[in-house]
Amino acid sequence: MLAINIRQATKKDAEMLRDLCYQTFWDAFHEHPKNSPEDMADYMLKAFSLEQIKIELADKQTVFLIAEIQDETAGYAKLIFESHEETIKAEKPIELSRLYSHQKFLGSGVGAKLMDESFALAERLNCDAMWLGVWEFNPRAQRFYEKHGFRIIGQHVFQLGSDAQTDLLMIKNLTHQ
Repeated sequence: MLAINIRQATKKDAEMLRDLCYQTFWDAFHEHPKNSPEDMADYMLKAFSLEQIKIELADKQTVFLIAEIQDETAGYAKLIFESHEETIKAEKPIELSRLYSHQKFLGSGVGAKLMDESFALAERLNCDAMWLGVWEFNPRAQRFYEKHGFRIIGQHVFQLGSDAQTDLLMIKNLTHQ
């Protein structure tokens, strides 16, 4: 089994992170017939621009975790502290905004390792709940999150270009001993 190293992204990672975000999102969603090339491009050019990534890296409420295998970037997670959504009933929530692995590393434990590190970070920050939105047409991701203790509590709109899509809202209550 390959050793997976997780580290927190820094400002120096902006270009690498832009490319990683872009590639993993494209790989995950471009083949689905609901996602037009125009909507994909519109969303990705805004969400994953170098300027946007730099803004997010500078935001003290946002943390990117980078997974590496033998000095190769394998995936990432983006977490946002104190992120609130109407359905989320928590005093100190943390949002798992993104969790993606490069296609070549799917099934190698990258996602699980990123999830474990996300939970560890939430524990260090004394967060009482972790929540996320997952596309209604992504059953593989839904099963992954359910396996890690998340449950569906509602839904919200995810705007992909001109297409208002439905994300299922999932939450995991966190208890700290």
